[in-house]
Amino acid sequence: MSSAEPLLRVDDLRVEFHTEDGVVHAVDGITYQVMPGKTLGIVGESGSGKTVASMTVLGLTRYQGAQVSGRILFEGRDLVTLDDEQLRRIRGNEIAMIFQDPLSSLHPLYKVGKQLTEAILTHRDVSKKAARGRAIELLGLVNIPDPANRFDQYPHEFSGGMRQRVMIAMALANEPKLLIADEPTTALDVTVQAQILALMERLQREMGMAIVIITHDLGVVAEMADDIAVMYAGRIVETAPASEVFDSPEHPYTWGLLRSIPRLERDREEALVPIPGTPPSLLRPPSGCRFHPRCVYAQPSHSRIDPALEPLPGAPDHYAACLLEPQLRRGLWSALSAGATPDEAKQSAGYVEESPEGSPVA
Repeated sequence: MSSAEPLLRVDDLRVEFHTEDGVVHAVDGITYQVMPGKTLGIVGESGSGKTVASMTVLGLTRYQGAQVSGRILFEGRDLVTLDDEQLRRIRGNEIAMIFQDPLSSLHPLYKVGKQLTEAILTHRDVSKKAARGRAIELLGLVNIPDPANRFDQYPHEFSGGMRQRVMIAMALANEPKLLIADEPTTALDVTVQAQILALMERLQREMGMAIVIITHDLGVVAEMADDIAVMYAGRIVETAPASEVFDSPEHPYTWGLLRSIPRLERDREEALVPIPGTPPSLLRPPSGCRFHPRCVYAQPSHSRIDPALEPLPGAPDHYAACLLEPQLRRGLWSALSAGATPDEAKQSAGYVEESPEGSPVA
């Protein structure tokens, strides 16, 4: 495979769950790609479809009765069309995943070393002795002190940060080409969070693997991601190189995520700016723009028109699904990033309110 080709390409992926209450559109037509050795950050609130999309890459949602359509191309192979046995050979070997709760992901009744060696023996034709040696080596690789003794301990004997390191070691056991990390720093304190992210970056450099990091916190991916995809209500609403998302975000939902991040330059007494409202139900998502019920810049027509994810003029790698004109969006963000309130930003950017029929108010 040429280095210019994506390692992973997801095309128009849709994942639906049929329930007694109706169809849950957990993932609704998302497209993205991950280049070899690069990091993609998938960001969004809980319930936006981030985890379901990534579990579908591994084929895990098929065991939950999901109906999946679209394509998931990994090195040119469409994972959607593979049978369970073919997927098992890829899962944990070429693609590995770190889940967000290491305590529930590790079996409490088995020693950490046994679980690590099992991950190796499942995909490698090596002796138990060689697998043990590799497992101890992996524990050392993720900076667990005294790995030979830790090998024979149970998960409850490890701290939260140490358990997360064990999960990383297990994911890296077979040197995967792609690592999916689902909220890898959840419930960890800030210092341990930084250590885990730094560890993942170091291991990525040493092993040359690609990473998809899933999080609700743009701050987590600020330094780590090469590209960012922002998800809302089962869809990607903005995707761009990370520097562009932070310097010139184009979607009001992305603005909300950015403005909710605590910043050192802010006054300690200054309140954070939350996104109004709550994420919609994926059983009955809003009509038109899915973000319009929570968007303070939405016009009446936005409840009727469904925006497409389109490239921005002059920025071919930056896509946004927003019905506001690009020039107006830039004016609004310029004012917001300078500290203006939404009403002040509207006035500064020349925002004109539509009538309920959809025409500008005179």
